[in-house]
Amino acid sequence: MPELPEVETVRRGLAPAMEGATIARAEVNRPDLRWPFPERLAERLTGRRVLRLGRRSKYLLVELEGDETLIVHLGMSGRMVVSGDPLGQFHQEHAAAEKHDHVVLHMASGARVTFNDPRRFGAMDLWPTETLENHWLLAELGPEPLGNSFDETYLVARLRGRATPIKSALLDQRIVAGLGNIYVCEALHRAGIHPRRKAGRIAPARLAGLVPVVRAVLAEAIEAGGSSLRDYRQADGELGYFQHTFEVYDREGHPCAKPGCAGTVARIVQSGRSSFYCPVCQR
Repeated sequence: MPELPEVETVRRGLAPAMEGATIARAEVNRPDLRWPFPERLAERLTGRRVLRLGRRSKYLLVELEGDETLIVHLGMSGRMVVSGDPLGQFHQEHAAAEKHDHVVLHMASGARVTFNDPRRFGAMDLWPTETLENHWLLAELGPEPLGNSFDETYLVARLRGRATPIKSALLDQRIVAGLGNIYVCEALHRAGIHPRRKAGRIAPARLAGLVPVVRAVLAEAIEAGGSSLRDYRQADGELGYFQHTFEVYDREGHPCAKPGCAGTVARIVQSGRSSFYCPVCQR
């Protein structure tokens, strides 16, 4: 599933073709994805101008003129791809329609934005912009890891006394929004913290040190266009490249990448997910 860097990369890729542009015509080619689409979605999108593209956690937020926001979740295999952009940001001609092109936005500028989702775990909803933070998908989310609210004081206080493994705590979207399996594995490795260590028993100084590490991993991943492991593509159809710099994720049996460490990357299962780590340098 795309994590924060992938969704942020898509947001940045879509912005030149969508922000300030009008949706001349919207096509909705099925009644649902993971959940039913809002009633009359195509009609309600057609003719609307896009004010701005935002992101909250792993959700794209398309703010529309008329006080509504389109919430988009890419799910497991969803992608939003731009073609025919007259601004020259994208070089693809409009491709022939594909079986899993479920929502297509024909922009008045001539660009086309296609939401393709073979596994149909994605989702879209329309919600009043004024009360967006009350939407059930967003209401319980914690602070953004790249925002000012996610700092050393917050993380230490939030995890104080918790018996939850640190890996599980960082994946809890109520504690910090947008982190997923890949980037938590990478951040814990850089910080030298074992994924099974109880969050509340980690020294405050070590927890505080996690904050800049998490920020750095995310920033590097965004700069690389995210990680393409299966279905993920950037808005121009290109792959992300951060997977080529993984230090532990999906590298079971490989030597630890930390200079001077003689360890070998191992894998354990936590809450049904694989955790990759170095048993030598992560304590």
